[in-house]
Amino acid sequence: MALHHAFLAIARTFPQRIALEVDGEQVSYAALQTQSAQIAASLMAHRTEGAPLTAVLGQRSRDCFAGILGVLCSGHGYVPMIPSYPAVRLADMIRRAEVRALVVDRSGEKVLPEVLGLVEQPLIVIRLDPQGKLESRHHTLLGPQELLPAEQWQPPEVADDGIAYILFTSGSTGQPKGVMVAHRNIERFLKVVTERYEFGREDRFSHLFETTFDLSLLDLFAPWSIGACLCVPDDRARMLPAQYVNQSKISVWFSVPSVALLMKNMRLLEAGTFPGLRVSLFCGEALPVPVAEAWAAAAPNSLVENIYGPTELTLACTTYRIGERLRDEAANEVVPIGEPFPAMRAKVVDPDLCEVAPGETGELIMAGPQVALGYWRDAERTAAAFVVPPGESETFYRTGDRVRRPATPGEPLIFLGRLDHQVKIRGHRVELGEVEAAVMNAAHIDTAVALGWPVTSAGCAEGIVVWVEGEVPSRDIQRAVRQRLPRYMVPKQYRAVPAFPLNPNGKIDRKALKAMLDS
Repeated sequence: MALHHAFLAIARTFPQRIALEVDGEQVSYAALQTQSAQIAASLMAHRTEGAPLTAVLGQRSRDCFAGILGVLCSGHGYVPMIPSYPAVRLADMIRRAEVRALVVDRSGEKVLPEVLGLVEQPLIVIRLDPQGKLESRHHTLLGPQELLPAEQWQPPEVADDGIAYILFTSGSTGQPKGVMVAHRNIERFLKVVTERYEFGREDRFSHLFETTFDLSLLDLFAPWSIGACLCVPDDRARMLPAQYVNQSKISVWFSVPSVALLMKNMRLLEAGTFPGLRVSLFCGEALPVPVAEAWAAAAPNSLVENIYGPTELTLACTTYRIGERLRDEAANEVVPIGEPFPAMRAKVVDPDLCEVAPGETGELIMAGPQVALGYWRDAERTAAAFVVPPGESETFYRTGDRVRRPATPGEPLIFLGRLDHQVKIRGHRVELGEVEAAVMNAAHIDTAVALGWPVTSAGCAEGIVVWVEGEVPSRDIQRAVRQRLPRYMVPKQYRAVPAFPLNPNGKIDRKALKAMLDS
């Protein structure tokens, strides 16, 4: 079944139920379905040959969500983009995804002129803000008054193996990787979590993620698959998440651990603070044990789980429930990642992809129905990451995460950190090589070294420091770097050394550079 089919079924069966609370407005399933059908009909009427993908440029608005649903209803997979990204990056995503159409909400209008000026391929642009005034001879612009009636939409056939969405994640070569997730992948994930957590029509879901973050898929499509409500906080409420939980009567909470850590540090996780929470889920980065314990005390009526999974394994694929054995089973004050989801297989392997002995450490690889299709237009990186280990016949994804294999049956998988130079910053996965590439390109230098620093007790980085040889890059160079990277990837500091320290193998000694930061 396609990702949006359950939403359409709910809209037919319970049209007046509230699907969305956003910007002070309650939006019914019928209203959201009507708007998405208008978008879908208009996209299909103007569609030209090209990749089966359409981009959505927006940020947590009714129009943005309707755009996502409209793209899916048109038979295409969606490519989410947010207006806070540099225009150069947005234009590059449009080119690399080979999209021929773009849906834009009011927030996206602010950067649209600059983005369109950088895109050579003519686009069909559906602008959902009635106040938009932009004109273009090169691109075809359609305003809300020019959309076709919803009645003209005819549902296209969508294959289970078709692309539901592509998310561009940080790439070690300086080029973001487009992870292709099939409808069957995300549908399987939604089925597992809906059954495990017994989501129901009376649940009210939080929404703290950007649509470019794969965790947003649970926020949007778990409630829309069952007739529940997605409660979108405004900017002020996002800054006051504890107040948002109670005022919006949230029953299902989902966030990165950093949000809970901030609330704990602000002393907002007092015992019994969130009596209305029924399910609390954390994902995206390592969950510190003290944070999990504080949340469990603050939400005494909620089950609390740490779920784990890279984008390539469709959002999350292992889970660990916080309970009495947490302290005994945790390592380095970090909550275990637990056991695989149903039908998912986990192996802990050595560099030759052979399974390590029980109790030993190695790289986590996983197989099963949530393994994504691979990387868009990148057969080489797909072949390197999606592999068939010795003695196996199915494809496993190499997570690059170092874990400890359970010593005995029933023990959880223990996360021990990354095997490569990838870091997590505020829940976002960052390949430091992409930051280095941006600095080298802007400064016209041969080498730069990016490090996540300082590192928290949970193994995540608070920011990025870039080392260069000679002298610190000028303000003009730093400005050029900011224009190339999302905000969370922009270096917080630049440091210079006369010459990079080298290890015995003649490679740049990253540990020595980190020691200078820590000293």
